[in-house]
Amino acid sequence: MNIEHLRTFLDVSQTGSFHRSADRLNVSQSTVSARIKALEDRLDRILFNRMKNGVTVTGAGQRLWRHADVAVRAWDQGRQALSLPDSMRASCALGIQQALAEWLAPEWLHWMGQQHGDVALRIETGYSNLLHRQLDDGLLDMAVLFLPQTRPGVAIETLYIDDLLLVSTQQRDVTSGWLKDYVFVDWSYDFQTAHAEAFPDMELAPMTVPLPNVALNHILTHGGAAYLARATVEPWISDGQLHEVAGAPTFQRPVYLAYRNDPVDGQIQATALAGLRQIAGAYA
Repeated sequence: MNIEHLRTFLDVSQTGSFHRSADRLNVSQSTVSARIKALEDRLDRILFNRMKNGVTVTGAGQRLWRHADVAVRAWDQGRQALSLPDSMRASCALGIQQALAEWLAPEWLHWMGQQHGDVALRIETGYSNLLHRQLDDGLLDMAVLFLPQTRPGVAIETLYIDDLLLVSTQQRDVTSGWLKDYVFVDWSYDFQTAHAEAFPDMELAPMTVPLPNVALNHILTHGGAAYLARATVEPWISDGQLHEVAGAPTFQRPVYLAYRNDPVDGQIQATALAGLRQIAGAYA
């Protein structure tokens, strides 16, 4: 099986066009067509419905997609592992929920660099479902996420529990028009649900962002309100730049640690997990 055929299949699935994929992959359209045709012949399945304005993925193509994605990722990571210098004896991959990566990733990289300078480190960010799939497929060694899923071969523990506070650059209460400059942070699906239950009459927020630091920097610069982690905003509350919005509910947000029960290197995994627990303990 040619890995470039699978890579081309994944790209065409995303673009819906042989022409656009040819531009993205820096090859000719005839090369894209030939790769897809060779893959279809090898699998004896039609992977795309060809139309005048593009292509759509068939049922067979949809079933292939995840396996192709895993194969391409594994191949790329295998190439990276082989390219490691002899001074690097192993590698370790950590997945982090997107909203947590900005503060957690640098701390963990520093910890691991001090403890295991001879281990190559890799960070992946994403949402809980993606991180769990990558754990299942062996592409990650561990993950920090919001929504744990019970899976064979994967251990789950609560890493810490944080409070999300509604804070504002102005002193105000929850009924005093705070929505006009409200920045909604898309922490996770469970936060969306709890937020909707707490504010059933709220219309769509003027701004929605995926990362809390984006919201924090915006409101500190331009004014406004947002739900942010207590540990993050306490310094700004202490010096008077931010204020808790009176009467607003506080949401508890558990953060979980998931890791494989069959580590490639148990010593490296133990060190990596110890670092995450220590960092979380200092943060929470």
